[in-house]
Amino acid sequence: MADRTESSTVINAAPGAVLDVIADFDSYPEWAAEVRKVAVLSEDGDGWADQVEFTLDAGAIKDTYVLEYDWDVAEDGTGVVSWTLVSAQVLKAMNGSYTLEASGTETLVTYRLSVDVKIPMLGMLKRKAERVIIDTALKALKKRVEA
Repeated sequence: MADRTESSTVINAAPGAVLDVIADFDSYPEWAAEVRKVAVLSEDGDGWADQVEFTLDAGAIKDTYVLEYDWDVAEDGTGVVSWTLVSAQVLKAMNGSYTLEASGTETLVTYRLSVDVKIPMLGMLKRKAERVIIDTALKALKKRVEA
């Protein structure tokens, strides 16, 4: 990834519980405010989502896009869930990852994201948009897992 933004949070749950929420794409519209609709298009042999279509309404950015996922995770839920953009209307790139690390009874989650759009936009505005997406996603993920 070229320029990217990242942030971390500690969630009061085991990595497996955090991973379960990340992998439950059908529930995203319930807790990820900008996500309007999700459809799992394909799964790998282990039942992990391989390609997922999202319909997003984030104010200035409205798009339907497909992400391809890579699940490099251990039995306990630690590891990295990463994704790359397959297709979109407005987005040119949306590559990112969640890294889950066990920390006692808690999980340290680090979210990395790089976004690019087809319309011209200053780099600092892209980074600001990434920061808003990451902060919102981490807060929502933490709230959902700890509920």
